[in-house]
Amino acid sequence: MKNLVKAEFRRLTATRLWLGALLAATVFGGGMVGLLTLAGPENFDPPLPALDTEEGARSVLGFLSYTVFIPAALGTMAVTAEYRHRTANFTFVFAPRRWQVLAAKLVTYGIAGMLYGLVVTGTAGLGFFGAAAARGVTLGMEPSEVLLLLLRLAVAMAVYTLLGVGMGALIRNQIVALAVVVGYLYMGEMILMAIPGVNALYPVLPGGATASLTGFTYVADALAEQTSTSPISLLSPVGGGLLLAGYALVAVCIALLVPMRRDVL
Repeated sequence: MKNLVKAEFRRLTATRLWLGALLAATVFGGGMVGLLTLAGPENFDPPLPALDTEEGARSVLGFLSYTVFIPAALGTMAVTAEYRHRTANFTFVFAPRRWQVLAAKLVTYGIAGMLYGLVVTGTAGLGFFGAAAARGVTLGMEPSEVLLLLLRLAVAMAVYTLLGVGMGALIRNQIVALAVVVGYLYMGEMILMAIPGVNALYPVLPGGATASLTGFTYVADALAEQTSTSPISLLSPVGGGLLLAGYALVAVCIALLVPMRRDVL
């Protein structure tokens, strides 16, 4: 098992995938949050409370939750690349107990997702505090609260990486799997939020659970206002965290069980 984890880390670092993920983490973390902070949420359309309020500060940081499709895509490619490049047969010949291979992928990419999340939130924190200082704004959240919120987002990034691994095990075709995962996380849940009646499901979906964890309701509230529907009530932060943990558990079970008896050719 230890050797399989080492092999997965070697496979991950042998390509430029990790460099792309690192660049994306920096751009979506420090770059995006820094720009949003410089612009100021009070200048958004529709406007939000300013940074000197807790809601305004939380909203700027909450936009990070819309970048979870990147770690999810990273996890998806971890499994689908085996089938796309036809290396799965060699991998499973070398390690006949397939669950060990999939477990090694879950460990490796769970750690990679956590590192990705820490880079995203670390650079976001630098951009947030730096831009606020440049504007001379007194933030509406204590630094300790900001750091706790960023830590929750980092954990959420790791969970989405595991969700990606699970989806990659379920849908072996890489293009189809990425289209489903990225399309759903980037646009799918937003479309569901815009449909009256169906939007009631949003709190129990992965995006809704993440919004509960971070207290970010800007997009949901804006859509409810545009569609003249009632604002969506999210779960508590604890409830959102437990729901995300449940999704991660389901993804782990899928990743371990689905490929066990499949033909790899």
